[in-house]
Amino acid sequence: MEQNSSTLYNALWASADILRSKMDANEYKNYLLGIIFYKYLSDNMLDYAVDQLEEKADDLKQAQAIYTKAYANPELQQDLKEVLNTQFSYVIEPQYTFTQLLNDINNSTFQLETLAQGFRNIEQAHEIFANLFQDIDLYSRKLGASPQKQNETISAVMKKLAEVDLDGYVGDILGDAYEYMISEFASESGKKAGEFYTPHGVAKLMTKIVMHGKHKQKGFSIYDPTMGSGSLMLNIKKESQEPGTVLYFGQEINTSTYNLARMNLMLHQVPIANQYLSNADTLSDDWPTDEPTNFDGVLMNPPYSAHWSAVKGFLDDARFAPYGVLAPKSRADFAFLLHGFYHLKSKGTMAIVLPHGVLFRGSSEEKIRRTLLENGHIYAVIGLPANIFYNTGIPTTIIVLRKDYNQRDVLFIDAQELFEKARTKNVLTDEHVETIFKAYVERKTIDKFSYLASFTEIEANDFNLNIPRYVDTFETEPEIPLADLSTAMMQTQQELKIAEKELIAMLDELTGTTPEAEKELADFKAALQGVGNGKH
Repeated sequence: MEQNSSTLYNALWASADILRSKMDANEYKNYLLGIIFYKYLSDNMLDYAVDQLEEKADDLKQAQAIYTKAYANPELQQDLKEVLNTQFSYVIEPQYTFTQLLNDINNSTFQLETLAQGFRNIEQAHEIFANLFQDIDLYSRKLGASPQKQNETISAVMKKLAEVDLDGYVGDILGDAYEYMISEFASESGKKAGEFYTPHGVAKLMTKIVMHGKHKQKGFSIYDPTMGSGSLMLNIKKESQEPGTVLYFGQEINTSTYNLARMNLMLHQVPIANQYLSNADTLSDDWPTDEPTNFDGVLMNPPYSAHWSAVKGFLDDARFAPYGVLAPKSRADFAFLLHGFYHLKSKGTMAIVLPHGVLFRGSSEEKIRRTLLENGHIYAVIGLPANIFYNTGIPTTIIVLRKDYNQRDVLFIDAQELFEKARTKNVLTDEHVETIFKAYVERKTIDKFSYLASFTEIEANDFNLNIPRYVDTFETEPEIPLADLSTAMMQTQQELKIAEKELIAMLDELTGTTPEAEKELADFKAALQGVGNGKH
């Protein structure tokens, strides 16, 4: 039976209600997403096991019964384990499946240690699962002051999440869950829970740009060195006509978010052989350094204006050496850009989201920008609306870079007015994405929306790429005849006089409760009448 996002959202909301009073959103998202992921692994394995056993099950309870019986048969167990290991690289024994744990909860026999052991078994099954559940502390005192209270809390969460049919879910289960939790709960957290997620509209636009003309390519390699939850590069699957062959390379400094990205790729059924992920600092730890090191596409949404060391030794680093200068210590924007660009293939395309300051700031950033422009590497600059990201309200820009473009002109697109209001955020709809992408592909000047600037123009502007210098969106105010203006002024004055008379009439009905108050009231009425008569 198919389920839509509302079922998932209701389950998440109810689960969050259980944890909300105990910890902030940045913490309880780890519990919710981790347990959802464990359920996904368990449900998938049960369904597959029943299919391999050539049995039929109407629901997970029946699947559990079939699996338990087969696993208890010594003649079947070894073959079943080999089949499951080949398919999933893990085997969840019958007593550790999510379905069995739920049965234990309903029978009041559930123990946290059983779930903890289930987590450990998965982590030890294959190196790709190593430390995957390390952010879920089942024995945290935040869950309860005693083991019994902790047990009750996790049991309640699992019962709520059990309502989600992951097998019948329509859409991107973890992506939907993560985006929903950010939009609903990030404001409750003192930490910026949204900093690792690129909104759907922006991600779709960037992906279409990077995949343009390469939809049929087999083995397309995508690289995101600041991958966050991995959702940005996973959009490649939606644009590729060979999604099963896409190779994913990503690096993330935050361990919790790195684990989330690993879950995300698995939930999207990306083959283990196609996953290449690293948990490290992208700027200080260049990766990958072993083949392959260059990729067909680069997608990036790095932290804006972050601090980095910018030590002189980086001037000898192959990523930064050609530019002769380094990005400022207090603004690593260009350091991230140059890192991603270094790892781009000669025929590849890169799209990166950054704050507008990179377009016009001076000093070392100007020198880097100038070198990129002189070499024809900046292909397009797209101005996005403000308030579309969860962790900042500032307007941002997508910079598109290519290595094989030698015309040195730059397409500017001003899309700051293309958005739809959705509660407290602005949203790029699919229609907006198509409008921007069409302008990007056609690469021509459109009045008040896009402008194809020659290198000569850019050079005359001292390599300043501030979008308003190229795209004129100024709207001339309509001229108002003096006679109409005079009539409007007279009408306004007449309305003011009527309002003053009404106010004085209301004041005449008031009386002071003391001699002092009566005098203040009289003085105020006299002053008001004086203003009405033109006295100052």
